[in-house]
Amino acid sequence: MSADNTFLAVFFGSKTNTRMIAWNALPEADRNKKTQEGMAAWQAWAEKHQAAIVAMGGPLGKTKKITQKGIEDTSNELTAYTVVRAPSHEAAAKIFEKHPHFTIFPGESVNSLAIMTP
Repeated sequence: MSADNTFLAVFFGSKTNTRMIAWNALPEADRNKKTQEGMAAWQAWAEKHQAAIVAMGGPLGKTKKITQKGIEDTSNELTAYTVVRAPSHEAAAKIFEKHPHFTIFPGESVNSLAIMTP
C-alpha cells in the first residue's frame, strides 16, 4: 500500500495482438470513427473519475534503455499512464474496470501499481 494511497496505472498494448492487427486492418474511415468514439468514452471516463485523478498522464512514446553499457533504443508494450488516488489498491484498480483502452481501443490491459513514499 502506498503511504498516501497514490497509484500509477500503466496501460499496455502489443502491436502484434490480434485485436491490434484487426484494428489496423479496418478501413481508415472506420478506424477514425472508432477513434472518435474511443476518445469520447475516455473523456467521459476521466470526467466520471476526476476526483480520483491526480495526473491524467498521457501516451508514452519511443523507449531508450540505459544500462552500464550505454544507451540503446528498445521497445515494450507500455502505451500510456495515469496517476490516481484511492482509499485502497483494490479501489484504484476498480477505477479502470471496463476502461475504453480495452473496451473500444485494442489495448490489452491496465496495471495498477502503488507509488511507495518514504
